[in-house]
Amino acid sequence: MNPLQKRLIAEGIKMVAKNPGLVSTFLKPLKAIIKKGVMHAQPTNIPYVTEIKTQFLLNLFEQSIKSIRKGYLSPEYTERVRETFVIKGFLDERRPKVRKEYKDRYGIESPSFCLISPTKHCNLKCTGCYAASEATTPATLDYEVFTRLLHEMRDLIGSNFITISGGEPFMYNSQGKTLLDAVEEFSDIFFLVYTNGTLLTDETVERMTKLGNITPAISVEGYEKETDARRGKGVYAKIMDSMERLRHHGVPFGTSVTATKNNIEILLTDEFYEHYFEELGAVYMWMFHLMPIGRARDTMDLMISPEQRVALYNQWERMLFDKKYFVGDFWNSGAATDGCIAYGREKGYFYVDWNGNIMPCGFVPYYKDNLYDLYKDGKSIADALMSDLFAKGRKWQHEYGYHQAQPNNLLAPCSIRDHHKYFRENILDNSAKPEDENAKVALEDPEYYERLVEFDEELEKLTQPIWQERYLKNLKRTSR
Repeated sequence: MNPLQKRLIAEGIKMVAKNPGLVSTFLKPLKAIIKKGVMHAQPTNIPYVTEIKTQFLLNLFEQSIKSIRKGYLSPEYTERVRETFVIKGFLDERRPKVRKEYKDRYGIESPSFCLISPTKHCNLKCTGCYAASEATTPATLDYEVFTRLLHEMRDLIGSNFITISGGEPFMYNSQGKTLLDAVEEFSDIFFLVYTNGTLLTDETVERMTKLGNITPAISVEGYEKETDARRGKGVYAKIMDSMERLRHHGVPFGTSVTATKNNIEILLTDEFYEHYFEELGAVYMWMFHLMPIGRARDTMDLMISPEQRVALYNQWERMLFDKKYFVGDFWNSGAATDGCIAYGREKGYFYVDWNGNIMPCGFVPYYKDNLYDLYKDGKSIADALMSDLFAKGRKWQHEYGYHQAQPNNLLAPCSIRDHHKYFRENILDNSAKPEDENAKVALEDPEYYERLVEFDEELEKLTQPIWQERYLKNLKRTSR
C-alpha cells in the first residue's frame, strides 16, 4: 500500500465519521485498496487466502461504520483513533525506520505487537481460569517495568499496538498508577484490553472516550446462563450494564469467548453472533479454544473435539463472508494470519506475564527469560526474542509454510495445540521453564501428551481435505 493510498484511507475514515451516509462511496474503493495491499504483502499465492484476508479487514471497517451509524461510536473517539492508530501508527514514517533498524541489527523482522498481563489480580474466580487468583497477593508488574516494555515496543520494535490481558487489567495498580495511566502516557499506541467487563464504571468509560486509544474486549461464555455458570451469578447483568455504558459514551467494544464442550452448540448458531453484533453493538469478536494445561484427566473434558473444531471453522467462514462479522478465531483463522503468529515472528507477537516471564504465546506457558532479569543485566526485550525457544518456533513456522507460496495446512496452524509432538520434540527443550505448576504437570503427564497427539492426528485427517478442496484445488476461483 503506497503513501497516497494510506492517506486516502485516513481521509476516508474522517469523511465517514462525519457523514456515515457516504459509507457506500467509501467502501468500494477501500476494498480495492485493501485487496491490492494484501496481494502485495502476503507471501502466499493462494487466491482464497487473499479473499479471506481482504474480507477480514473489510469487515472491521464495516462493523465500525455500522457503530457510527447507530451512534455507538462517538466522533470524538473516532477522530482520536484516526490520529492514534492511523496517523501516528499507519502513516508514521518513523516506525518503518525503527523496524528496519531492528532487522539490520538482529537479522529478522520485528513482531507487530505483544500481549501483556500486567497483573494476576482479579475480582472474579472463574472456573478453570489459568490466571485464577490465589490467597496470597497476586503478582503485578512494577509500573516502571511495564512502561519500559511499552517504550521498547514502540522505540525498539516499532509497534503501535499492544494487547492487555490478566487477571483483570482494570485492577492493575502499581506505584499509584493504573492501566489507564499507561494508556494515557503512550498516546501513540493503541490498546486492546481483554476484561471481564465488571469494572467499567462511568468514570472509567468517560476517560476511555477522551483517551481514544483503547478498546475493551469483554469476556462472555455464551448468554447469561453460560456466562454466570462460569464467572459467577450476576456477572452477565453487569456486563450488559457496561456495554450500555460504552454505547452511551461512544467507545467501541468487542467480545471474547472461549469455545468449550459446554458452549460449542451455542457458538454454532447464527443467533449467538447476531445477538452480540446486531443487538448489543459489538464491533469485533475474538474466539479462543480452551487449551488444557495440567493433568489430562483433570483438564481435557472441556476441550472441543476435532469434529467440533471443523464445524466451528465452517461457522467462522460463513460469519466472515455471509454475515460480514469480524470474528478472529485464533485457531480457525490461520489463513488470515499466514499461520501461527507466536514466537515474536514478523507480523506476530509474544507474551509477557505478571511475573515478567517472556513466553512465545499466551497458550505456550514456558519461558527462558524474565523481564526483570533482562533489565538488571542491561539487556532489552529483543534479547529474549533471540533465545533458542523463540528461534526454534520461528524455524518451524517458516518450514511449515510462513513465507512460502503454497504453505502447509493453515487450518492446523498452532504449534502446541495442532502439532504437539513436534512442539515437544523440536521446539521445547529442558532449559525452558514452566510458567506455573499446571504447566509443569502437563509436561510430566504421559496421558496429556498422548491425548493431544491423538487430537492432532484426527484434526489433520479432517482438515487436510478442506485445505486441498477450498484452498489448493482451484487456485483460479473467483471472488465471492
